[in-house]
Order: sequence, then C-alpha cells, then structure tokens
Amino acid sequence: MPTTPAPRTSARVTVTRFAPSPTGRLHLGHAYSAILAHDFARARDGKFLLRIEDIDGTRSRPEHIETIRDDLAWLGLAWDSAVIHQSQRLPAYAAALDQLRGMGLLYRCYCTRAEIAAASLSAPHGAEPLYPGTCRGRSDEPDRLYCWRLDMAAAVARAGALTWQDHGRAIPADPLATGDVVLARKDAPASYHLAVTIDDAWQSVTDVVRGRDLFAATHVHRLLQALLGLPTPHYHHHYLLTGPDGVRLAKRHNAPTLAALREAGVEGRKIAAELRAGRLPNHPAST
Repeated sequence: MPTTPAPRTSARVTVTRFAPSPTGRLHLGHAYSAILAHDFARARDGKFLLRIEDIDGTRSRPEHIETIRDDLAWLGLAWDSAVIHQSQRLPAYAAALDQLRGMGLLYRCYCTRAEIAAASLSAPHGAEPLYPGTCRGRSDEPDRLYCWRLDMAAAVARAGALTWQDHGRAIPADPLATGDVVLARKDAPASYHLAVTIDDAWQSVTDVVRGRDLFAATHVHRLLQALLGLPTPHYHHHYLLTGPDGVRLAKRHNAPTLAALREAGVEGRKIAAELRAGRLPNHPAST
C-alpha cells in the first residue's frame, strides 16, 4: 500500500472528507480510505469532514448512517464540523442543473438500461456500457420518465483542455471517454458525479483522498468544475485493499464489515494501526 503523500507547501487550510453512502455496512476497504483521508488532514493541522451521500432514496437506509458514525468512532477517527447529508442539499444540485441547462449542455434521456446495453457495443466485458446518444436531439415526450444527461462533446468543447493534480502529477482530463453521463437520474434528483462535485466545492475540500476505483470519475468531476466555475481540489487516489483471493474488498463481494468486527470484540484502534502499517487485519470476523 502506498503511504500518504508528502505535505505540500500551502497557505490554505487542508480539508479532506470521507463520504460513504448508507446503502450497507462499512468494510475494511472503507476503513482504509477513511483513515488515509483522516490522517492526511491531521498531519497538516487541517480538517477532516464526514459527509453522508444519501440521495439514493431506494437504497439508502437510516440505520446504516448510525452504524457509519459508530464504525468511525470505533476506529478512533473524529471528524470536524457537523455531518452533512446530501439529502438536505437538493436545492444546490437543482441550481447547478439549471445552470448547465442554461448553457444548453443537458438533454432528456428516456432510455432504459436494457435499451442502452443493447445499443452499445463499445464497453468492455463487465463494464458499464457507454451511452450511444440515442436521445440527443430527441423531442420531449410528455408523461415519460427521463434522466438528464450531459452532452459531453458540447461540454468539452466549451471547457477546453483540462488537467488535475493526482499525487502531485498533472493528469490530462479525458471526459469524452465516459460518454454522455447522467447528472440527474429518473429516481434521484442528482447523480454521484454532480452531487460530489458541488459538495466538495461547498465544503472547501482541498484534497480528495479516495480509492482508485473512482479515478475514472475524476475526468467528469474536473469537467463539471470547469463548467460551473468551481475550484479543483488536489486528488490522491489510493490502491484498493484486496482479500487473500486477490479480489478487492467490496460490498458486493461480501467483504467483512466493521460492525461484525466490533460485535466480535475486536479493538478498532488496533485494526486502524494494522491498516496504517499496510497489513490486512487477520481476525476471525474478518475472514
């Protein structure tokens, strides 16, 4: 596992965040990411924030929010300022959507997942298929559910060439590779891409410490920052924890949960120390 990046000289206060979705219990992979973000801020006398990304109303559960708080406290992590819930930030996302619509960069999409999968042949096996642009230029259809998509080619042409800093290296942004992403879903008022970009700026986050599974999303976030006139934090995408089988720890792979470790009587601060030392804890509840 890589160590936390070296401090950089800056007059601004370092602000990091941990932003889980309450759609299930946290696992050791979450713990590792939270610890890196927490320690990055603490090493620089900065602030570590907790944000609950709960705008997925069909999957978010209130009971998981309390468990997230308990898990972080068990690990010995403390956050600064009040916890922000994205479900309370909907007007901010609506305003951003209005701004992008005013630029002529959004269009309604009526396609289902099955229709998109059938029409797109460009995605590699197991990956989310790229949207083929079926509804771009399509007339509005009253009484049908739709999402709002970003016209990526038009957005990139407007924003121009962009980069971001990742572990101190300049990374060229290539949002065209993601296709016309959804910014407001049929069943949610904002997508992850839009909400996280708006909230990182609103909370003055200077450094985003998160897993490499979100590296590709940063291409989109950098574009949205440029379009909406928002500051760009520095990014630090870290490697992901894997189990003995080499598969990354994830909810869908039934990764051991922190709650299970707590209930087994394992000491959270010892778990945190092992993760900081680059070791995957080996306890009965985590195997």
